[in-house]
Amino acid sequence: MRAVVQRVRRASVDVGDERVAEIGHGLLVLLGVHTGDTAAEGRQLAAKIANLRIFADEAGKMNLSALDLGLEILVVSQFTLYGDVRKGRRPSFVTAAPPDIASPLVDLVAAKCRAFGLAVSTGVFGAEMQIGLVNDGPVTIWIDTTNLPR
Repeated sequence: MRAVVQRVRRASVDVGDERVAEIGHGLLVLLGVHTGDTAAEGRQLAAKIANLRIFADEAGKMNLSALDLGLEILVVSQFTLYGDVRKGRRPSFVTAAPPDIASPLVDLVAAKCRAFGLAVSTGVFGAEMQIGLVNDGPVTIWIDTTNLPR
């Protein structure tokens, strides 16, 4: 799995003319699922996201997590994180998991973040979404589960 985690002041997801999700201060997580990903990667990624210390403490150091502060998380599926641009001009998405595999794993990551006690909203899997955000910092972190210790 790959996640782009952005510290935000606020973020929202619209589908057409309807606002389907919105959070205040917290994390926007753009989440891509690889063809070989399993629930184990989903659980590992959720724990990493919830405990990622990218918020400032009283000394201004990035020592606090969304979990420490009780912040919100917005999880949005994004298969394009597995776009391969090494060849040609159009990205190939053959390593992105198909919807029947990806959708339950995106739901799992959101559910596991909720299990930590965080308020979690989600986009609409497979929909054409418009994402709005006010980046905080900006702080943007790339997480790939293949690079995490097992």
